[in-house]
Amino acid sequence: MRIIKFISISFLIGLVVLVNSCDADKLELTNPNELKPESYFENETQVQAAVNAAYGNLQTRGLYNRHIWFGYDNMAHENSGNSQLESDKRQYLNFSFDPAHGAIAAFWESCYRGINKANFVISNEERINAILPSEMSSERKAKFIGEARFLRALYYFMIVTRFGDAPLVLEPPYEVADGLPRSPASQIWTLIEQDLQYAAANCLPKADEEAGRVTEGAAWAMLGKVYLFQKKYQDALNAFNNVTGYSLVPNYIDNFLEEREHNAEQIFQVEFNIAAGESAKWNSDRSDQGQNEACFRGQEYGCNDWFNVYPSANLVAEFEAGDPRLGYSFYIPGDVPDTEEDDGIRENSFIINGGADTVTIAPIVLANGTTYNKVGWRKYQNYYKQNNEDQKSGINMNIIRYADVLLMMAECQAQLGNIPAGVALMNQVRARADVNVPAYPTADYPVGTLAEFMVALEHERKVELCGEQVRWPDLVRWGRAEAFIGELQTTQQLPAQELSELQFQSPKNLLWPIPQQEIDANVNISSADQNPGYN
Repeated sequence: MRIIKFISISFLIGLVVLVNSCDADKLELTNPNELKPESYFENETQVQAAVNAAYGNLQTRGLYNRHIWFGYDNMAHENSGNSQLESDKRQYLNFSFDPAHGAIAAFWESCYRGINKANFVISNEERINAILPSEMSSERKAKFIGEARFLRALYYFMIVTRFGDAPLVLEPPYEVADGLPRSPASQIWTLIEQDLQYAAANCLPKADEEAGRVTEGAAWAMLGKVYLFQKKYQDALNAFNNVTGYSLVPNYIDNFLEEREHNAEQIFQVEFNIAAGESAKWNSDRSDQGQNEACFRGQEYGCNDWFNVYPSANLVAEFEAGDPRLGYSFYIPGDVPDTEEDDGIRENSFIINGGADTVTIAPIVLANGTTYNKVGWRKYQNYYKQNNEDQKSGINMNIIRYADVLLMMAECQAQLGNIPAGVALMNQVRARADVNVPAYPTADYPVGTLAEFMVALEHERKVELCGEQVRWPDLVRWGRAEAFIGELQTTQQLPAQELSELQFQSPKNLLWPIPQQEIDANVNISSADQNPGYN
């Protein structure tokens, strides 16, 4: 059940739109008022409302409502595109995006608006701490500031991994057009670490926190990931060792069903809840204005709906024979509806035309001449309970779950010289109750050396976390992106059109371009400051 509903707040110069009402279950958008910051933060309700607002930009179309999963999944070629795929999303597949790309600009601005909202809370720490203890305990004050610092770190993590050097905004109010220069990525990484360290020390354990809010476990997990991306393996392992109170759920598919949200494996998610209102789902690219509690992913990816993309031949071929995650991740032509229910949820089934039909998807001939029997995405789809997605989904999107943490811990152990410990952690993921595939080493995946281990780890992360916006950042941080795209070109394991259009360049496409609208408006960033290759 949803506990928290994120509130929309629009930041203006010197003003902030905030909301003051709450009930026992969720904060509701009822009576927005424009308030000056100096007249705010007088009680816990106001503090919580301001913190909730910082969550809201994760739900924009620039991020998890729509564009982020197209960007990451398509660049990683976990997807291929059907003919109706819109050009701005196809540009991720072929790497033809440029500084004028609208969705990249929306990503940039959505992140910075989220940073603004977090900064509004963080910069008013003194005012928050001045609230009387009878109104708000010191623990509650610190944990709300910790949530804001986690969210600022998360937004900056997305910025620095996609753009590199970027404006480092620490004080509100700030509009991207106001004009700060790019700061070195190293400074951004340092801020991210500091914010997450604070959050880990001050946020509440999962057992003591409302579902949907940042927990200390989420902060430790994200801090470990941040260290890992910088190859600080011991620091990362130390952080991951503090992620306690989580476990793998027995049923893999439970991580992608609305009724199974906030389970023992899900450490941090982007919350969606169509019952809370989704009237603004088409017009919230950047600013999180209006009710936007719906996600488009089911509609966009759904094989019984728009079906703009489908799981790529390369991704499907990665699964080992007999790996149940193939069927849990994808609808496969010939699948037959199953009417068996477990607590009312048909986790491993689907409903199409009322449950009367098998899944039928037309095959395609790849550029190498082989026939690929296309499949459809099952992750995050609502077909287990309804025929169509109806342009909205209330299924939460995972940002980090415990299986990801275990695999990142495995990588740290191996990189620090303890390959057996790394193998044991990977095998823990493979031993999930309803997965239970043979343990490493296998004939296809020996793990005796670090090089062999990394091949197995890349495989395991690719199949376990497919469609979760993890693989492209992995390929970039491993230095594997150029080689992987080269493998696709060599094997011609792509539709002919995608192969002919593919124009990946390294190091150019390892980062996105700074949006042209930022260069045009920001006097401290010029075309000379653009990421290499995009001028």
